[in-house]
Amino acid sequence: MTSRLSRVLAALLFTLTTFLSACSSDSKDATSSDGASNSSGAESGTWPRKIKHEKGELTLKSKPKRIVSTSVTLTGTLLAIDAPVKASAATTPSNISDDKGFFSQWSSIAKKKGVDVLYPNLKFDKEALIAANPDLVVIASSGADSAIDHYKEIAAQYPTIVVDYSKQTWQELSKQLGEATGQEANAKKATADFDKYVADAAKKIKAPEGNAAVVSYNGPGKEQGVAKKSGPQSRLLEKLGFRIVEAPADLEARKDKRGDFSFVTHENLTKAVNPQTVFLLTGDQKTESSFLADPVVANMPAVKSKQVYGLGPTSFRIDYYSGKQMIDAVVKRLGG
Repeated sequence: MTSRLSRVLAALLFTLTTFLSACSSDSKDATSSDGASNSSGAESGTWPRKIKHEKGELTLKSKPKRIVSTSVTLTGTLLAIDAPVKASAATTPSNISDDKGFFSQWSSIAKKKGVDVLYPNLKFDKEALIAANPDLVVIASSGADSAIDHYKEIAAQYPTIVVDYSKQTWQELSKQLGEATGQEANAKKATADFDKYVADAAKKIKAPEGNAAVVSYNGPGKEQGVAKKSGPQSRLLEKLGFRIVEAPADLEARKDKRGDFSFVTHENLTKAVNPQTVFLLTGDQKTESSFLADPVVANMPAVKSKQVYGLGPTSFRIDYYSGKQMIDAVVKRLGG
């Protein structure tokens, strides 16, 4: 009863806050060509400011102080720019997360900052959102952690932006999120630090000759993911000195296309890519052994030369923290 009363009071408080605020959201499906990161007021650090995003334009009267992330992927970038994250959605606890369902690469940062679990197992909970009483909600436009199906009901009550992380690097995301949260300076600082980390690592790496591909290997008989050149993993590896190739569009096995990965049948994997080097998404030594033993890819140059390398368990989503871990994994295997 006490919990229900608290939620009701939180809802009433939000209604009053929303009425008094000058935050508004336009639901028009219009974005800028570079991922909707252009914002009016961000350059001068002034408020109110207009934030363009994947679902239109949002006007924020003041700098957000209670941000809620419905995307566990985007939470890492928000933490990297020191945005005031009140709560975040959590995934199902596994070997890539802590016991709360926060990704392991930034879970200690979330604990230090006192970030609450918004709802577990990526199951949207409107009452939990009301209880958090956010002044900004961040939604991913796609992916397993996307709450895009609930955008209209969320945006009707809360200032909300929709972000597409599938076609942007975390640095580009940090710029967009920095403008929306008033953390532009922190975004620039984090990006500069990361770029230096990349540059220093590139000097240590001796990239093998020929092409390279990033494969999300799922075993025999299953669909295989092949990173697109526009995806964050590919773009990071190219900065480290590798020449990334992607699968041709006509081999795409899914109707719902993503910006970061293509999906092909197991039998078509060598038709999709036939590189001299393969990087395995979330891969470890066990994954490498399984890939090398797969008869379907036996004639792939990378398999013949045993140039197959796991990118580590946190490489499935690249942010400030996991990006450094992925870089370390590559340096460990290919450092000169």
